[in-house]
Amino acid sequence: MSISALERPRPVHRAADLLAAYLPGSFYFSSARGALLADGEHARVRAGNGAHALAAADALDAAAAAGIPEPVVAGAVGFHPAAQAALLVPSVVRRADAPTDVRAPGAESGTVRTVTPRPGTAQYTDGVRRALERIGRGDLSKVVLARCLELTAEAPVWVPALLARLVGADPAAYAFAADVTAPGDPAPRTLVGASPELLVSRRGATVVANPLAGSAPRSGDEALDRERIARLRESAKDLAEHAYTTAQVAEVLGRFCVDLDVPAQPEVIGTPTMWHLSTRITGRLAAPADPACSALGLAEALHPTPAVCGAPGTGALAAIADLEPEDRGYYAGMVGWTGLDGDGEWAVTIRSAEVCDRTVRLFAGAGIVADSDPAAELAETCAKFRTLLRALGAEDVA
Repeated sequence: MSISALERPRPVHRAADLLAAYLPGSFYFSSARGALLADGEHARVRAGNGAHALAAADALDAAAAAGIPEPVVAGAVGFHPAAQAALLVPSVVRRADAPTDVRAPGAESGTVRTVTPRPGTAQYTDGVRRALERIGRGDLSKVVLARCLELTAEAPVWVPALLARLVGADPAAYAFAADVTAPGDPAPRTLVGASPELLVSRRGATVVANPLAGSAPRSGDEALDRERIARLRESAKDLAEHAYTTAQVAEVLGRFCVDLDVPAQPEVIGTPTMWHLSTRITGRLAAPADPACSALGLAEALHPTPAVCGAPGTGALAAIADLEPEDRGYYAGMVGWTGLDGDGEWAVTIRSAEVCDRTVRLFAGAGIVADSDPAAELAETCAKFRTLLRALGAEDVA
């Protein structure tokens, strides 16, 4: 009597083993929910007009019919609604518990040769002022403006070591590495990062979203950090910024859920470099079998949230296109996985970089609202760069 693929016991792996086995070209994703390492390409998921969830459902059905055990769709989608995507059904998937036993290699200092800001600091603060003029006219309520640092290293950047340092620094983060190589790239390109922000996860009929908006740098001094947390909780500017995001996420999930729990006040959560206002929204799906209610379908419906775009979305997208000189690529997009049953987990691709040979492109953004101060918003982006710069051994270049 044969045992079906779904009835076979899963191999047991340690998260540290999966991380050690990662090589460029693989897909890695870990969170407090667990770790996943995917290799090979059974099928590429291609969709027009951003309809990735339907294409993914078809690809998963075909993979199951072809005998792929417990198939998943994994990868990343860029920021813009019609942006590039790198989604596939891997040939092999290994899973482990959440990473807690990672020993990461130390960062090599002095390996960054050049740093090119796009835009420069003066141009960025000028962009914030221009955004404030639009907000003052009533064109929009919030817009997230990002800036880029392009780093050139002395030698090709070894992504497995960079990923291990990111996971080791914050095992609870949504850590990821996805191949996003595009035609014309001179070498393989990898999207790698450690995001604090869950876009959406699904287990059965239960969905969770955890938008973050409103931030303060972490100092490392316990007394000063207590003060910053207290100020963040009471900041009218940050609370307003957060409210735009929470309201939209709740409105979108409400279309799919019969029950939705939205806390009245945000909490404050911390990463090694930042404090963030956080609201954990939970719901129960009305139609879990609908491909639109898969983890990827819900992620598509939510993306991009005001946390990385603005409000209203159409006006914010137009402002970003006008005020940001550098295309975001996969920054502020989404990365994760969805299984045959619709379950999965997708994170917002912040605290991320695109690595191609010796070149590393980092992005960081700040939410601009009526009370924003250009210098403070610039300082916020500098603080957010620290996650990747620290892992690269180049924390002093921002």
